[in-house]
Amino acid sequence: MRVFVTGATGFIGSAIVKDLIGAGHQVSGLARSDDSAAALEAAGAQAHRGSLDDLDSLRSGAKAADAVIHAAFIHDFSKFKENCDIERRAVAALGDGLEGSRKPLIVTSGTLLVAGGLATEDRAASSTANLRIASEEVAAEVAARGVRVSVLRLPPTVHGEGDHGFVPLLIGLARDKGVSAYIGEGLNRWPAVHRLDVATLYRLILEKNDMAVRYHGAAEEGIAFKDIAAIIGKRLNMPVVGKSKEEAAAHFGWFAHFAAGDNPTSSAQTQKQLGWQPKQPGLLADLDHDYYFKP
Repeated sequence: MRVFVTGATGFIGSAIVKDLIGAGHQVSGLARSDDSAAALEAAGAQAHRGSLDDLDSLRSGAKAADAVIHAAFIHDFSKFKENCDIERRAVAALGDGLEGSRKPLIVTSGTLLVAGGLATEDRAASSTANLRIASEEVAAEVAARGVRVSVLRLPPTVHGEGDHGFVPLLIGLARDKGVSAYIGEGLNRWPAVHRLDVATLYRLILEKNDMAVRYHGAAEEGIAFKDIAAIIGKRLNMPVVGKSKEEAAAHFGWFAHFAAGDNPTSSAQTQKQLGWQPKQPGLLADLDHDYYFKP
């Protein structure tokens, strides 16, 4: 299968590319720079020059492929609304390239969009205040045009060596503040998945050819935030402390909303439907490695 992957040189995307090639698929990855193109070619993939802003490149990349995995997103929270608008246009352009072909498109979303109680695959996105909902809204619009679209929701923590997401941010905050903190009793839960397990999941969705509306890439349903803070405190040899909601704003800044989030997530339907069996270390075991704490 010829698979076009956006975000192909990123933390998750590079794992997807490796997994697909290892399973015998041909991969074309979106590359916006010479370095990205070189990295893709070194991995055994073809570089397709373009960017999320270059809608023609997205259309042509999708049209030339047998399937598309959209794993790219610009994680610049200072321009979050602008980046969500870019996301909406990018998914629509991928849909243009696939329209009428019955070729599959996997759009990446997040489990945080399901608010209140256990997030399951059959629950529609409910966090309308989260602009990332644009991913699922435009996916539905593209599906209405006859494109075979599935949404894969990822947890707030996709971990592994090379992680540059929320957990490294927490480690940086602890270093700056001198304490590893949680909010209240720290019992709010974060689902998690290893990057290699989620890479396999993307491939299984394509290979099983069972394009359900939504899948969940959560290997662990929910880890208490306090337990994450405890590992960070142990590794940095610093106190682990609880913060009140008022104190949290000063400690976490803009991240306080995420640090307080409770997002238990089930992937039972996904695992049963696709035979997905996460095999990599869990978040707490992975976090207790030196590579997370290199200066």
